[in-house]
Amino acid sequence: MPLSSDLPKFVPRVDFLHYLDDYVINFKISIRYNRYVNDASLDVNNGKWRVIVKDSTLNVDEIYVADYLVVATGENCDAYIPMINGLENFEGEYLHCSKYLNGRSWYDKNVLVVGSGNSGMEIAYDLSIVIKSPVHYFTKEMVYVGMSILKYISTDKVDKLMLTMSKLKYGDMSKYGLVRPKEGPFALKLSGGHTPTIDVGCIKKIKKGKVKVYPAIANIKKGRIIEFEDGKSGEFDVIVFATGYKTNVQKWLKDYKELFNENGMPKTCYPNHWKGRNRIYCAGFAKNGLMGIASDAQKIANDICSFTINARKLPVTA
Repeated sequence: MPLSSDLPKFVPRVDFLHYLDDYVINFKISIRYNRYVNDASLDVNNGKWRVIVKDSTLNVDEIYVADYLVVATGENCDAYIPMINGLENFEGEYLHCSKYLNGRSWYDKNVLVVGSGNSGMEIAYDLSIVIKSPVHYFTKEMVYVGMSILKYISTDKVDKLMLTMSKLKYGDMSKYGLVRPKEGPFALKLSGGHTPTIDVGCIKKIKKGKVKVYPAIANIKKGRIIEFEDGKSGEFDVIVFATGYKTNVQKWLKDYKELFNENGMPKTCYPNHWKGRNRIYCAGFAKNGLMGIASDAQKIANDICSFTINARKLPVTA
């Protein structure tokens, strides 16, 4: 179902939520809310998938049995906080950015945002605090151009174009402590799933000195002192980890080796990653953004459809 032609190219959040509601109504999708999958496994006796789900509202277990299992939890599921030497002794407050609502309670406090992706840059802009480099940064229009031409031009050429546009727009940011990764933005996306960072105004604040940039954390000393890799240190009251997420497939999918490796990612590389044996599929693990998710969904739907059509054609035996 396409988006309304009346909507702008960059769809506002509220309008996109309305689109999702309309999508559910149009296709009569029955969504089960407030449920958590505790266990999913293949029943070798009948070849069906058995999924045990906890209804958190009623505090009861539910069991679903299906011919097909689509793992659509994606590569970003559980909040990830890296192991940092001394973090357990930090006397201030620390949290993952998924818990961040606003910074009202941190007025007049020194806050460190670890991570300079989209979440980190937006929080830094919101609070006028410090962030950790390195990072690629672009306007949303630049990212749109890059994603559009990736279909026709190689990744390295698109990356060179993106970097040229960014340098023309922002100039040399290394004097402010903001350095770029060695890999290009879309090469990083393919290799590690890191989405190019869209500047929402944080770069301007960095240039004005309202947001400071630090290198990676070396260790955390007793109290609230944080040492960085360049030898400098600072005292902080709060650490916000905008350090991304990781998949949790291994926790609940007992037969994950049908499709996934030990890290919870598909064993087969893109574009052949989406299907495993025994009718198990995955969507959102291609490290290729919304375009990859759309491709996965279409392939999975077509494959399941072919199964059901062929099943109807089977002769009925007496």
